[in-house]
Amino acid sequence: MTGPSRILLVLTSVWFIAAAALATRVAFILNQQRKIPHQILATVPFEQETGNIAFALSQGKGFGNLFRQNTGPTAWLPPGYPFLLSLIFRIFGTFTDRSFFAAVLLNALFSAAATFSLYHLARQAASRRVAIATAWLWVFLPAGIMMPFEWIWDTSLSVLLASTLLCMTFHISNSASPKRWLAYGLLWAIAILTNPSLAMALPFFLIWAALRARNLAQLSWRIPAITFALILLCCLPWTIRNYSAFHRFILIRSSFPFELWIGNNDIFDPHASNGMQRITRFEETRHYAQLGENAYLTEKWARAANFIRQKPALFLHLTGRRIIATWIGTEHPLSDFLHTNSLLIRTILLCNFLLTLGTAAGALLVARSRIPFAAPLAVCPVLYPLVYYVTHTSLRYRHPIDPILIFFTVVAIAASCSKKYRTALPTSHAS
Repeated sequence: MTGPSRILLVLTSVWFIAAAALATRVAFILNQQRKIPHQILATVPFEQETGNIAFALSQGKGFGNLFRQNTGPTAWLPPGYPFLLSLIFRIFGTFTDRSFFAAVLLNALFSAAATFSLYHLARQAASRRVAIATAWLWVFLPAGIMMPFEWIWDTSLSVLLASTLLCMTFHISNSASPKRWLAYGLLWAIAILTNPSLAMALPFFLIWAALRARNLAQLSWRIPAITFALILLCCLPWTIRNYSAFHRFILIRSSFPFELWIGNNDIFDPHASNGMQRITRFEETRHYAQLGENAYLTEKWARAANFIRQKPALFLHLTGRRIIATWIGTEHPLSDFLHTNSLLIRTILLCNFLLTLGTAAGALLVARSRIPFAAPLAVCPVLYPLVYYVTHTSLRYRHPIDPILIFFTVVAIAASCSKKYRTALPTSHAS
Protein backbone atom coordinates (compact mmCIF):
# COMPACT_ATOMS: atom_id res chain seq x y z
CA MET A 1 0.00 0.00 0.00
CA THR A 2 1.42 3.40 -1.01
CA GLY A 3 1.90 6.33 1.36
CA PRO A 4 -1.07 8.38 0.06
CA SER A 5 -3.30 5.30 0.26
CA ARG A 6 -2.33 4.74 3.88
CA ILE A 7 -3.03 8.38 4.72
CA LEU A 8 -6.42 8.17 3.01
CA LEU A 9 -7.18 4.96 4.91
CA VAL A 10 -6.42 6.69 8.21
CA LEU A 11 -8.38 9.84 7.37
CA THR A 12 -11.45 7.79 6.47
CA SER A 13 -11.28 5.54 9.53
CA VAL A 14 -14.19 6.15 11.90
CA TRP A 15 -11.80 5.72 14.84
CA PHE A 16 -9.56 8.50 13.56
CA ILE A 17 -12.54 10.76 12.88
CA ALA A 18 -13.90 10.15 16.39
CA ALA A 19 -10.47 10.96 17.83
CA ALA A 20 -10.46 14.19 15.82
CA ALA A 21 -13.91 15.03 17.22
CA LEU A 22 -12.62 14.52 20.75
CA ALA A 23 -9.53 16.62 19.96
CA THR A 24 -11.56 19.61 18.73
CA ARG A 25 -13.75 19.51 21.81
CA VAL A 26 -10.83 19.18 24.24
CA ALA A 27 -8.98 21.97 22.44
CA PHE A 28 -11.98 24.25 22.91
CA ILE A 29 -12.19 23.33 26.59
CA LEU A 30 -8.48 24.06 27.12
CA ASN A 31 -8.75 27.36 25.27
CA GLN A 32 -11.82 28.55 27.16
CA GLN A 33 -10.73 27.50 30.64
CA ARG A 34 -7.68 29.76 30.37
CA LYS A 35 -9.98 32.76 30.03
CA ILE A 36 -12.06 32.09 33.14
CA PRO A 37 -10.83 32.00 36.78
CA HIS A 38 -11.01 28.46 38.09
CA GLN A 39 -12.92 29.49 41.23
CA ILE A 40 -15.72 30.59 38.88
CA LEU A 41 -15.56 27.35 36.87
CA ALA A 42 -15.86 25.41 40.13
CA THR A 43 -19.23 26.95 41.04
CA VAL A 44 -21.06 28.98 38.38
CA PRO A 45 -21.61 26.16 35.80
CA PHE A 46 -23.34 24.13 38.52
CA GLU A 47 -25.71 26.93 39.61
CA GLN A 48 -28.70 25.44 37.84
CA GLU A 49 -31.25 22.72 38.44
CA THR A 50 -29.01 19.80 37.45
CA GLY A 51 -26.16 20.98 39.65
CA ASN A 52 -28.47 21.66 42.59
CA ILE A 53 -30.08 18.21 42.47
CA ALA A 54 -26.68 16.53 42.01
CA PHE A 55 -25.44 18.45 45.07
CA ALA A 56 -28.39 17.20 47.15
CA LEU A 57 -27.74 13.64 45.98
CA SER A 58 -24.04 13.86 46.81
CA GLN A 59 -24.93 15.10 50.30
CA GLY A 60 -27.30 12.20 50.90
CA LYS A 61 -30.42 14.38 50.80
CA GLY A 62 -32.09 12.55 47.93
CA PHE A 63 -33.33 13.76 44.57
CA GLY A 64 -34.51 17.22 45.62
CA ASN A 65 -33.69 20.76 46.71
CA LEU A 66 -34.16 22.08 43.20
CA PHE A 67 -32.91 25.60 43.92
CA ARG A 68 -30.35 24.62 46.59
CA GLN A 69 -32.88 25.32 49.32
CA ASN A 70 -34.43 22.77 51.62
CA THR A 71 -37.59 22.36 49.50
CA GLY A 72 -37.69 18.57 49.54
CA PRO A 73 -38.15 16.05 46.71
CA THR A 74 -38.47 17.11 43.09
CA ALA A 75 -39.44 15.53 39.79
CA TRP A 76 -38.45 18.65 37.83
CA LEU A 77 -35.80 16.79 35.85
CA PRO A 78 -35.37 13.18 34.72
CA PRO A 79 -32.99 11.28 37.00
CA GLY A 80 -30.29 10.16 34.55
CA TYR A 81 -27.85 13.04 34.32
CA PRO A 82 -28.22 14.44 37.89
CA PHE A 83 -27.31 11.01 39.27
CA LEU A 84 -24.28 10.88 36.96
CA LEU A 85 -23.20 14.37 38.04
CA SER A 86 -23.64 13.43 41.70
CA LEU A 87 -21.13 10.61 41.19
CA ILE A 88 -18.66 13.14 39.80
CA PHE A 89 -19.20 15.27 42.92
CA ARG A 90 -18.58 12.27 45.16
CA ILE A 91 -15.35 11.37 43.35
CA PHE A 92 -13.86 14.79 42.57
CA GLY A 93 -15.44 16.95 45.25
CA THR A 94 -18.49 19.18 45.38
CA PHE A 95 -18.13 22.43 43.43
CA THR A 96 -14.46 22.04 42.61
CA ASP A 97 -12.63 22.77 39.39
CA ARG A 98 -11.77 19.05 39.26
CA SER A 99 -15.49 18.23 39.13
CA PHE A 100 -15.99 20.82 36.42
CA PHE A 101 -13.24 19.38 34.23
CA ALA A 102 -14.43 15.83 34.86
CA ALA A 103 -17.96 16.81 33.78
CA VAL A 104 -16.95 18.69 30.64
CA LEU A 105 -14.45 16.03 29.56
CA LEU A 106 -17.15 13.39 30.00
CA ASN A 107 -19.45 15.56 27.88
CA ALA A 108 -16.72 15.77 25.24
CA LEU A 109 -16.41 11.97 25.27
CA PHE A 110 -20.17 11.59 24.81
CA SER A 111 -20.13 14.05 21.90
CA ALA A 112 -17.14 12.41 20.21
CA ALA A 113 -18.55 8.90 20.73
CA ALA A 114 -21.62 9.91 18.74
CA THR A 115 -19.31 9.84 15.69
CA PHE A 116 -19.48 6.03 15.63
CA SER A 117 -23.26 5.73 15.54
CA LEU A 118 -23.54 8.67 13.14
CA TYR A 119 -21.03 7.07 10.75
CA HIS A 120 -22.75 3.69 10.82
CA LEU A 121 -26.28 5.02 10.38
CA ALA A 122 -25.14 7.21 7.47
CA ARG A 123 -23.38 4.25 5.87
CA GLN A 124 -26.46 2.07 6.23
CA ALA A 125 -28.85 4.73 4.95
CA ALA A 126 -26.64 6.06 2.15
CA SER A 127 -23.03 5.14 1.36
CA ARG A 128 -19.54 5.06 2.82
CA ARG A 129 -18.65 8.38 1.18
CA VAL A 130 -21.66 10.07 2.75
CA ALA A 131 -20.82 8.46 6.10
CA ILE A 132 -17.25 9.79 6.01
CA ALA A 133 -18.35 13.29 5.06
CA THR A 134 -21.09 13.29 7.70
CA ALA A 135 -18.69 12.19 10.43
CA TRP A 136 -16.10 14.82 9.47
CA LEU A 137 -18.71 17.58 9.49
CA TRP A 138 -19.70 16.51 12.99
CA VAL A 139 -16.05 16.95 14.02
CA PHE A 140 -16.15 20.65 13.16
CA LEU A 141 -19.76 21.61 13.84
CA PRO A 142 -19.53 24.69 16.12
CA ALA A 143 -22.38 23.52 18.38
CA GLY A 144 -20.79 20.10 18.78
CA ILE A 145 -17.49 21.68 19.81
CA MET A 146 -18.99 24.25 22.19
CA MET A 147 -21.83 22.40 23.95
CA PRO A 148 -19.71 20.04 26.10
CA PHE A 149 -18.04 23.06 27.72
CA GLU A 150 -20.96 25.48 27.76
CA TRP A 151 -23.57 23.21 29.34
CA ILE A 152 -23.13 20.79 32.22
CA TRP A 153 -26.45 19.20 31.41
CA ASP A 154 -27.65 16.07 29.60
CA THR A 155 -27.18 17.77 26.19
CA SER A 156 -24.07 15.91 25.02
CA LEU A 157 -25.23 12.60 26.46
CA SER A 158 -28.55 13.07 24.64
CA VAL A 159 -26.64 13.50 21.36
CA LEU A 160 -25.02 10.12 21.85
CA LEU A 161 -28.29 8.47 22.87
CA ALA A 162 -30.30 9.93 19.96
CA SER A 163 -27.81 8.88 17.27
CA THR A 164 -27.29 5.46 18.84
CA LEU A 165 -31.04 4.85 19.08
CA LEU A 166 -31.49 5.64 15.39
CA CYS A 167 -28.52 3.46 14.40
CA MET A 168 -29.77 0.60 16.56
CA THR A 169 -33.28 0.98 15.09
CA PHE A 170 -31.74 0.32 11.68
CA HIS A 171 -29.91 -2.76 13.00
CA ILE A 172 -32.85 -4.45 14.69
CA SER A 173 -35.17 -3.78 11.75
CA ASN A 174 -33.77 -6.87 10.03
CA SER A 175 -33.22 -8.97 13.13
CA ALA A 176 -35.35 -11.42 15.09
CA SER A 177 -32.77 -11.82 17.86
CA PRO A 178 -34.47 -11.40 21.27
CA LYS A 179 -31.16 -10.29 22.81
CA ARG A 180 -30.79 -7.41 20.33
CA TRP A 181 -34.38 -6.32 20.87
CA LEU A 182 -34.04 -6.40 24.64
CA ALA A 183 -30.81 -4.40 24.42
CA TYR A 184 -32.74 -1.92 22.28
CA GLY A 185 -35.38 -1.68 24.99
CA LEU A 186 -32.76 -1.04 27.67
CA LEU A 187 -31.22 1.71 25.55
CA TRP A 188 -34.63 3.34 25.16
CA ALA A 189 -35.19 3.22 28.92
CA ILE A 190 -31.83 4.92 29.55
CA ALA A 191 -32.66 7.57 26.94
CA ILE A 192 -36.10 8.32 28.38
CA LEU A 193 -34.72 8.57 31.92
CA THR A 194 -32.10 10.99 30.60
CA ASN A 195 -34.10 13.10 28.12
CA PRO A 196 -37.84 12.32 27.91
CA SER A 197 -38.17 14.44 24.75
CA LEU A 198 -36.49 11.60 22.86
CA ALA A 199 -39.55 9.46 23.62
CA MET A 200 -41.43 11.38 20.90
CA ALA A 201 -39.83 8.99 18.42
CA LEU A 202 -40.35 5.78 20.41
CA PRO A 203 -43.70 4.55 18.99
CA PHE A 204 -42.64 5.33 15.41
CA PHE A 205 -39.21 3.71 15.71
CA LEU A 206 -40.57 0.64 17.46
CA ILE A 207 -43.49 0.05 15.08
CA TRP A 208 -41.39 0.68 11.97
CA ALA A 209 -38.60 -1.65 13.13
CA ALA A 210 -41.09 -4.36 14.10
CA LEU A 211 -42.93 -4.23 10.76
CA ARG A 212 -39.70 -4.35 8.77
CA ALA A 213 -38.20 -7.14 10.88
CA ARG A 214 -41.41 -9.12 10.54
CA ASN A 215 -41.11 -8.92 6.74
CA LEU A 216 -37.36 -9.58 6.55
CA ALA A 217 -36.71 -11.90 9.48
CA GLN A 218 -40.12 -13.31 10.41
CA LEU A 219 -40.03 -11.50 13.74
CA SER A 220 -42.66 -12.64 16.23
CA TRP A 221 -44.88 -9.84 17.54
CA ARG A 222 -44.14 -11.04 21.05
CA ILE A 223 -40.55 -9.75 20.87
CA PRO A 224 -41.35 -6.04 20.23
CA ALA A 225 -44.21 -6.33 22.74
CA ILE A 226 -41.78 -7.63 25.37
CA THR A 227 -39.32 -4.89 24.38
CA PHE A 228 -41.96 -2.23 24.97
CA ALA A 229 -42.91 -3.84 28.28
CA LEU A 230 -39.23 -3.78 29.29
CA ILE A 231 -39.04 -0.05 28.58
CA LEU A 232 -42.09 0.58 30.77
CA LEU A 233 -40.75 -1.73 33.49
CA CYS A 234 -37.42 0.13 33.61
CA CYS A 235 -39.20 3.50 33.92
CA LEU A 236 -41.76 2.23 36.46
CA PRO A 237 -39.59 2.57 39.61
CA TRP A 238 -39.08 6.28 38.92
CA THR A 239 -42.80 6.78 38.26
CA ILE A 240 -43.63 5.00 41.53
CA ARG A 241 -41.11 7.18 43.35
CA ASN A 242 -42.75 10.30 41.89
CA TYR A 243 -46.22 9.15 42.92
CA SER A 244 -44.97 8.37 46.40
CA ALA A 245 -43.40 11.83 46.73
CA PHE A 246 -46.13 13.94 45.09
CA HIS A 247 -49.29 11.77 45.27
CA ARG A 248 -50.02 12.25 41.58
CA PHE A 249 -49.00 10.56 38.35
CA ILE A 250 -45.70 11.92 36.98
CA LEU A 251 -44.22 9.55 34.43
CA ILE A 252 -40.67 10.97 34.31
CA ARG A 253 -40.54 14.73 34.96
CA SER A 254 -42.94 17.36 36.23
CA SER A 255 -41.74 20.67 34.82
CA PHE A 256 -43.76 20.90 31.58
CA PRO A 257 -46.27 23.43 33.06
CA PHE A 258 -43.40 25.74 33.99
CA GLU A 259 -41.75 25.37 30.58
CA LEU A 260 -45.08 26.14 28.90
CA TRP A 261 -45.63 29.21 31.07
CA ILE A 262 -42.09 30.53 30.47
CA GLY A 263 -42.83 30.75 26.75
CA ASN A 264 -46.46 31.81 27.01
CA ASN A 265 -47.21 34.53 29.53
CA ASP A 266 -48.21 38.17 29.63
CA ILE A 267 -44.66 39.43 29.44
CA PHE A 268 -45.01 38.88 25.68
CA ASP A 269 -48.19 40.99 25.52
CA PRO A 270 -47.55 44.77 25.66
CA HIS A 271 -51.25 45.31 26.38
CA ALA A 272 -51.45 42.90 29.34
CA SER A 273 -53.62 44.28 32.11
CA ASN A 274 -51.57 42.86 34.98
CA GLY A 275 -48.55 44.99 34.12
CA MET A 276 -46.15 42.06 34.12
CA GLN A 277 -42.73 43.33 33.15
CA ARG A 278 -40.22 40.57 33.82
CA ILE A 279 -39.57 37.15 35.26
CA THR A 280 -36.73 36.89 37.77
CA ARG A 281 -35.04 33.76 39.03
CA PHE A 282 -35.08 35.10 42.60
CA GLU A 283 -38.83 35.71 42.61
CA GLU A 284 -39.66 32.36 41.03
CA THR A 285 -37.35 30.53 43.45
CA ARG A 286 -39.04 32.25 46.40
CA HIS A 287 -42.50 31.49 45.01
CA TYR A 288 -41.58 27.84 44.42
CA ALA A 289 -40.29 27.51 47.99
CA GLN A 290 -43.49 29.04 49.38
CA LEU A 291 -45.94 26.89 47.42
CA GLY A 292 -44.07 23.64 46.98
CA GLU A 293 -43.57 21.93 43.63
CA ASN A 294 -47.11 20.57 43.20
CA ALA A 295 -48.93 23.84 43.87
CA TYR A 296 -46.34 25.88 41.99
CA LEU A 297 -46.70 23.81 38.81
CA THR A 298 -50.49 23.72 39.10
CA GLU A 299 -50.49 27.50 39.16
CA LYS A 300 -48.15 27.74 36.15
CA TRP A 301 -50.31 25.33 34.17
CA ALA A 302 -53.43 27.39 34.87
CA ARG A 303 -51.70 30.63 33.86
CA ALA A 304 -50.21 29.20 30.68
CA ALA A 305 -53.47 27.53 29.64
CA ASN A 306 -55.40 30.73 30.33
CA PHE A 307 -52.94 32.76 28.25
CA ILE A 308 -53.17 30.36 25.29
CA ARG A 309 -56.96 30.18 25.52
CA GLN A 310 -57.45 33.96 25.71
CA LYS A 311 -54.75 34.95 23.20
CA PRO A 312 -54.54 32.26 20.52
CA ALA A 313 -53.24 34.66 17.86
CA LEU A 314 -50.35 35.76 20.08
CA PHE A 315 -49.64 32.12 20.97
CA LEU A 316 -49.39 31.24 17.27
CA HIS A 317 -47.14 34.25 16.69
CA LEU A 318 -44.86 33.20 19.55
CA THR A 319 -44.84 29.64 18.24
CA GLY A 320 -43.69 30.90 14.84
CA ARG A 321 -40.88 32.85 16.50
CA ARG A 322 -39.84 29.77 18.44
CA ILE A 323 -39.76 27.65 15.29
CA ILE A 324 -37.36 30.14 13.69
CA ALA A 325 -35.22 30.28 16.84
CA THR A 326 -35.10 26.48 17.09
CA TRP A 327 -33.64 26.14 13.62
CA ILE A 328 -31.56 29.30 13.18
CA GLY A 329 -30.67 30.18 16.76
CA THR A 330 -32.51 33.48 17.16
CA GLU A 331 -35.99 34.82 16.50
CA HIS A 332 -34.59 37.58 14.24
CA PRO A 333 -31.72 35.88 12.41
CA LEU A 334 -31.14 38.39 9.61
CA SER A 335 -31.19 41.43 11.90
CA ASP A 336 -29.00 39.75 14.49
CA PHE A 337 -26.55 38.56 11.83
CA LEU A 338 -26.19 42.07 10.39
CA HIS A 339 -25.90 43.92 13.69
CA THR A 340 -23.66 41.64 15.73
CA ASN A 341 -19.96 42.39 15.97
CA SER A 342 -19.12 38.81 16.93
CA LEU A 343 -17.62 36.61 14.24
CA LEU A 344 -18.52 33.56 16.34
CA ILE A 345 -22.21 34.49 16.47
CA ARG A 346 -22.27 35.14 12.74
CA THR A 347 -20.61 31.78 12.11
CA ILE A 348 -23.16 29.99 14.30
CA LEU A 349 -26.11 31.72 12.63
CA LEU A 350 -24.75 30.98 9.16
CA CYS A 351 -24.06 27.33 10.04
CA ASN A 352 -27.58 26.91 11.37
CA PHE A 353 -29.11 28.53 8.31
CA LEU A 354 -27.16 26.21 5.99
CA LEU A 355 -27.95 23.22 8.19
CA THR A 356 -31.66 24.04 8.05
CA LEU A 357 -31.62 24.35 4.25
CA GLY A 358 -29.55 21.18 3.96
CA THR A 359 -31.93 19.28 6.22
CA ALA A 360 -34.96 20.31 4.18
CA ALA A 361 -33.31 19.42 0.88
CA GLY A 362 -31.77 16.19 2.18
CA ALA A 363 -35.02 15.04 3.78
CA LEU A 364 -36.82 15.58 0.48
CA LEU A 365 -34.19 13.54 -1.38
CA VAL A 366 -34.35 10.75 1.20
CA ALA A 367 -38.14 10.64 0.91
CA ARG A 368 -37.98 10.53 -2.89
CA SER A 369 -35.33 7.80 -2.89
CA ARG A 370 -37.69 5.38 -1.14
CA ILE A 371 -34.84 3.85 0.85
CA PRO A 372 -36.00 1.60 3.71
CA PHE A 373 -34.71 4.01 6.35
CA ALA A 374 -36.50 7.13 5.11
CA ALA A 375 -39.31 6.99 7.68
CA PRO A 376 -37.25 6.82 10.91
CA LEU A 377 -34.80 9.41 9.56
CA ALA A 378 -37.62 11.86 8.88
CA VAL A 379 -39.16 11.36 12.32
CA CYS A 380 -36.26 13.02 14.13
CA PRO A 381 -36.36 16.58 12.67
CA VAL A 382 -40.16 16.52 12.37
CA LEU A 383 -41.18 15.28 15.82
CA TYR A 384 -38.34 15.97 18.24
CA PRO A 385 -38.57 19.81 18.27
CA LEU A 386 -42.38 19.95 18.60
CA VAL A 387 -42.39 20.35 22.37
CA TYR A 388 -40.00 23.29 22.11
CA TYR A 389 -42.18 25.03 19.53
CA VAL A 390 -44.97 25.38 22.11
CA THR A 391 -42.84 26.02 25.22
CA HIS A 392 -39.51 27.82 24.83
CA THR A 393 -36.45 27.00 22.82
CA SER A 394 -32.69 27.15 22.51
CA LEU A 395 -30.08 25.69 20.18
CA ARG A 396 -29.01 23.36 22.98
CA TYR A 397 -32.51 21.86 23.03
CA ARG A 398 -32.21 20.98 19.35
CA HIS A 399 -28.62 19.78 19.66
CA PRO A 400 -29.41 16.07 20.25
CA ILE A 401 -30.60 15.76 16.64
CA ASP A 402 -27.83 17.89 15.10
CA PRO A 403 -25.88 14.81 13.88
CA ILE A 404 -28.95 13.65 11.95
CA LEU A 405 -29.36 17.12 10.46
CA ILE A 406 -25.74 16.92 9.29
CA PHE A 407 -26.50 13.63 7.56
CA PHE A 408 -29.39 15.21 5.63
CA THR A 409 -27.19 18.16 4.69
CA VAL A 410 -24.43 15.89 3.38
CA VAL A 411 -27.01 13.96 1.35
CA ALA A 412 -28.17 17.24 -0.20
CA ILE A 413 -24.59 18.32 -0.98
CA ALA A 414 -23.67 14.91 -2.40
CA ALA A 415 -26.76 14.89 -4.58
CA SER A 416 -26.08 18.38 -5.91
CA CYS A 417 -22.52 17.35 -6.80
CA SER A 418 -23.61 14.13 -8.50
CA LYS A 419 -24.91 13.77 -12.00
CA LYS A 420 -27.26 11.13 -10.68
CA TYR A 421 -28.50 11.60 -7.15
CA ARG A 422 -28.67 7.85 -6.63
CA THR A 423 -24.89 7.95 -6.27
CA ALA A 424 -25.55 9.63 -2.94
CA LEU A 425 -28.46 7.43 -1.90
CA PRO A 426 -29.35 3.84 -2.64
CA THR A 427 -32.82 3.17 -3.92
CA SER A 428 -33.13 -0.22 -2.26
CA HIS A 429 -31.50 -1.87 0.73
CA ALA A 430 -28.59 0.14 2.15
CA SER A 431 -25.15 -1.23 1.55
